[in-house]
Amino acid sequence: MSKRTYGSTFTDVIKTLFLGRRAATLSLLEEEQVQSPYRTMLRNFREKWSAMLGVYIFAAIFLAVFLLPIFFPMDIRFQDPTQKNTKPSSSFMRYDKDLAGSVVSIDGGSVFGVGVDAKGRIYQWGTLTAKLAKLPDANKRYTSVSAGLDHALAIDSDGRVHSWGNDRFALNMLPVELSRQKTVQVLAGHQISMALTEEGNIYVWGNTNLITIPVPRERQGTFAKMVANTTLAMALTKGGEVVVLSSKETPFSYVPSEIQGRVVDIAVTERSAAAITADGQITVWGGDDHGVQQIPAHLQGRAKAISAGRGHYTVLLDDGSVASWGWNNYKQAKAPRLKNIVSIQSSYFQNYAIDANGAIHTWGLKGYLMGTDQYGRDLFTRLLTGGRVTLTIGAIAVIISGIIGIVLGSFSGYYGGKVDMLLMRLAEVVNAIPFLPLAMILSAIIGSRISETGRISMIMVILGLLSWPSLARLVRGQILAAREMEFVTAAKAMGITEMKIIFRHILPNVITVVLVNLTLSFALCMLYESSLSYLGFGVNEPNATWGNMLYGCNDSTVMSQYWWRWVFPAIALSLCTVSINMAGDGMRDAIDPKSNDR
Repeated sequence: MSKRTYGSTFTDVIKTLFLGRRAATLSLLEEEQVQSPYRTMLRNFREKWSAMLGVYIFAAIFLAVFLLPIFFPMDIRFQDPTQKNTKPSSSFMRYDKDLAGSVVSIDGGSVFGVGVDAKGRIYQWGTLTAKLAKLPDANKRYTSVSAGLDHALAIDSDGRVHSWGNDRFALNMLPVELSRQKTVQVLAGHQISMALTEEGNIYVWGNTNLITIPVPRERQGTFAKMVANTTLAMALTKGGEVVVLSSKETPFSYVPSEIQGRVVDIAVTERSAAAITADGQITVWGGDDHGVQQIPAHLQGRAKAISAGRGHYTVLLDDGSVASWGWNNYKQAKAPRLKNIVSIQSSYFQNYAIDANGAIHTWGLKGYLMGTDQYGRDLFTRLLTGGRVTLTIGAIAVIISGIIGIVLGSFSGYYGGKVDMLLMRLAEVVNAIPFLPLAMILSAIIGSRISETGRISMIMVILGLLSWPSLARLVRGQILAAREMEFVTAAKAMGITEMKIIFRHILPNVITVVLVNLTLSFALCMLYESSLSYLGFGVNEPNATWGNMLYGCNDSTVMSQYWWRWVFPAIALSLCTVSINMAGDGMRDAIDPKSNDR
């Protein structure tokens, strides 16, 4: 009778483990004849559902942390205080559908948006605080809105300004002069508010200690538009001149003289400023972060309006299309192909474009899958990159300890006598050295003198050098029992060298037990690395590991109010270690003859 049998290749093992490939049904005697101990172990392993679940979970985590960072890279230098401690969301630009088709004014804040429709009603969306969710008087009819860090402003049909949201630094206390004038533009900035009146006057209120925006008295009455970032403001006069509203000289102060008197629109990012002249030419000055001064050539002579976010620009062209360039970390500088656009509005990392039919088009930052930390960094990308570091440290440490433990354990078990005595006493000495105190002392002494790569390498080496004794004792015991078997005697009689007997004849027969130990040690090494980083002696910021991500949550306020900062790293670390332990336990049961009940 023909029977379907297996080869012994690695491919067959993978197919059997993950694809469920099974041999033809055999009788008990036939099965014992054709199945090697490895196939028997593999069959028993696959039949244990908890072990297979552990393998699948770990495989998913492994692929995620090593493949997804290719598509979601982490910039270790990135920090943005406007995005700090933002909870998981994808609604930053999810505007109310009732607003589409009748939008009059729209603007994006740090993590939310606000708009006004043709009936004068205000809409809000995104991540809203309790104070921000309380809209102003619904009986008023509003014509314009502006969104800031965590507060918003609106103008009603009578030209009066309304403020809501965070009221710190008197953001809701409007200047008295505004009550006697009609406002035509409002700007909700970073802890400040600004208003431009019909007479051409600008008024500023809020946290003027953080941002000082002096408005020249002699210029009052000449302004037509104003823009601002987190450090200063700029204004456009009715005569087409750009005025920098700052108490000190900055790169923004050097406005190109050739454009003065011809400017029709202005915008400002955190490090640069831009202007459009009457002939459609775009000029950018200040810093060149993210290549904002590299203006696409095909835009020159065609620009009608310009708007800016934290580090990118968006322009409206004369044919009704839009274009963006600059900082593109959240795809905010990748404008879609649009037609018949009549107005644009960019802020922070969001973009809004309104076409002739009143439809709203958006691109940029929609939200954060796992929220942000205290520096405004995306936890999802840090979790992926941190997992790669944690797994790599654990894997390298296990490889080092595995090589040392197998070699020394094999020699000790095979030769016995003085060799065994010397190596086992050495193992006891090493095993008596506490890992965490030693790693903390070394980190404190030499950690600041070496690079971050050197620190990571030091952790891997220390982990590997101190975690081999248990494996060495296990291998020694297995080889002590195997060296008395007949196949070893036969190998000696054939004149095979002792090294080949140890590593080519005895070790393959006990390697399954070694694999179980290495699997469980992998999880333990990951926990050691995370413990070091959690205690502040492992991998330091801004590099990410699961341990130092949890270390940043070592605060009662974070634990109670910003749950996402510790929940996701804790789940990832727990799932990874538990899945490895489940697979290791399953492997141990699979090679135990007492568990192979038929």
